[in-house]
This record gives sequence, C-alpha cells and structure tokens, in this order.
Amino acid sequence: MAAVTYRGSSIDPTRPSIARVYDYLLGGKDNYAADRAVGDVFKRDLPGSVAIAFANRAALTRAVREIATTTGIRQFIDLGSGLPTADNVHQVAQRAAPDSRVVYVDIDPQALVHGRALLENNDRTRVVAADVRNPEAVRTHPDTVELIDFERPVAVILSAILHHVNDDEDPAGIVRYWRDHVPSGSYFFLSHFRSGNDAETAEAEKVLQQTFGRGRWRTDAEIASLLEGLDILDPGIVPASLWRPDETGTACDVGERQQLTVWEHLIAAGLARKA
Repeated sequence: MAAVTYRGSSIDPTRPSIARVYDYLLGGKDNYAADRAVGDVFKRDLPGSVAIAFANRAALTRAVREIATTTGIRQFIDLGSGLPTADNVHQVAQRAAPDSRVVYVDIDPQALVHGRALLENNDRTRVVAADVRNPEAVRTHPDTVELIDFERPVAVILSAILHHVNDDEDPAGIVRYWRDHVPSGSYFFLSHFRSGNDAETAEAEKVLQQTFGRGRWRTDAEIASLLEGLDILDPGIVPASLWRPDETGTACDVGERQQLTVWEHLIAAGLARKA
C-alpha cells in the first residue's frame, strides 16, 4: 500500500504510528494493518494494554473537567494530542466552560488531518503541527499565539506523551520550558507509563523500543521529578484509575474500583500547579 498524502502531509500506512496504535487499543477506526499488528502484540502478550489506554483517557477527562470547573482557566495546550476520540479536551472543557480555548499539538500526519476535520467549525480550537520536543516552536506558532494569551494561566496537558520521550531527549526539559513560560496559577496534567519493575513492564517497553525506537516506563519518583518546581496536588502521582475517581454508585461499587488490576497500576497520573 502506497503512502497517502493529505494537505501536504504524508501518511505511510505500512509503518505503524503510535497515535494509530493507541486509537486501535481504544477501539477506534483510524488505523491500518501495520498499527493493528503492533496493537495485537499488546493485546495478545499484554492483555491489560486496553485497560491502560482506557484508564489514561478517563483520568484525562476528569482532569480537564476539574480544571475547567474549579480554576477559572479557559485555555489549554494539549501536547501530543493524538487522534481524536470521544471526549476530547475541547469537548470536555467547553461543556463546562463554553469559552474555553484549546490548542492541540501533534506531529503525526493522520492525527493532524483528523483533528483539523473535526475542529473545522470550532473557532476556539487550533491544531498545530509541531514536535513536542521543540516547545519553542509550539509556543511561538502563529496558531498558538492567536489563541493563547500567555499573560494568563494556561493548562498544559501532557497525557501519555512523555513516556515516548527517551531520557537523552530531556523530557524534564520540556516540562521546565512550559513551566518557565506560563504564569503563576497555570496547571499541568501529566499521565505516564508507570514502572512495575516486573515482566509485564519490561516486555511492553521492549515492544515499543523495537517498533518505534522509544517508550520509557518510569517510577513514581521519576515521574514526579518531571514536575520539578511545580506543586503536585493531592493525591499525588498515583495509578490513573485512582486519580480523583468519580465517586458515583454504591459504596461497594466504589470499593471494587479501588482493587486495580496489575495493568491499571502501569499508568500513573498527576496534577500540578505553578505557584
């Protein structure tokens, strides 16, 4: 199958994409055989991978909703946003606060194409083609400048992206850049593969490194260190399913949700604030 070009962006369906593999694990339709082959490795050898993807997405939804409803922040930058799914950042934020503005950032051509199609009629969103490892290019991009007022607090979303940044690419430096370029009162949501120091973690990391040349599981302490200089809010860095869960249903239901599978322990989440 030949590469497909959309609006100047080349999509090679024969090469797996991190964004499309994640879409496949979430049950999406925007993926190719090469992506499904990688996703099936996770489903077969690491059957909890789907639970990881859904736990991460649910935590992101809760975090955006909480920021929009409790902080007064009305502008969001979603770094490494991936392919559009249900309850995207702008949908969650704008349900709570219709004047919320969102800049999505990704480098995957298909994520860009689908994002722009989805948001074509939403004048409070933009999709920026940029590499999150070059935060200066993201911040100074004309679409970012048009939508985001850096004199006012910003919510920086780092959902399931920094574990795709290897140590030698300075993931902490990415967060530090944004910390230094947003005002006091800004929030940072981070989710990240959480090392279990076990066979499951080692195998998952091996698959990602062999396929994409990236993918790094980190400990709670390593994840917290990415947020250095920010105030990490309660409950700290915890498994994503335990990050401020929706306390609905009976007490028994809530108690059962606290009993996580080994897989759900492998994705962590945290929210921090710049003082």
